[in-house]
Amino acid sequence: MKNYKGIKDFDELLNKKYGEIGTEKRNDFEERSHMYIISEMLKEARKEAKITQEQLAIKAGTKKSYISKLENAKGNIQLSTLIRIFETGLGKRIGLTFM
Repeated sequence: MKNYKGIKDFDELLNKKYGEIGTEKRNDFEERSHMYIISEMLKEARKEAKITQEQLAIKAGTKKSYISKLENAKGNIQLSTLIRIFETGLGKRIGLTFM
């Protein structure tokens, strides 16, 4: 186990464990983290709508297997597909923030 003594905040922990922002290891971590967050949001919105993956796939014009991959943070998603799934399939609006 790595020595985390003296770490004062979450940013320091991330830097210690995954490297500084912009490094390959940190970029990989950030990408996986974002995909996980999207997958959880998708799962939660689908369950809130009380529909199955199959029903969502039909409404959004995609396949159940694709919805399953996304909900398990295993797929790679295009922005246009993400918007279609949330807006057409779930009746939700998407807002993006760039930092």
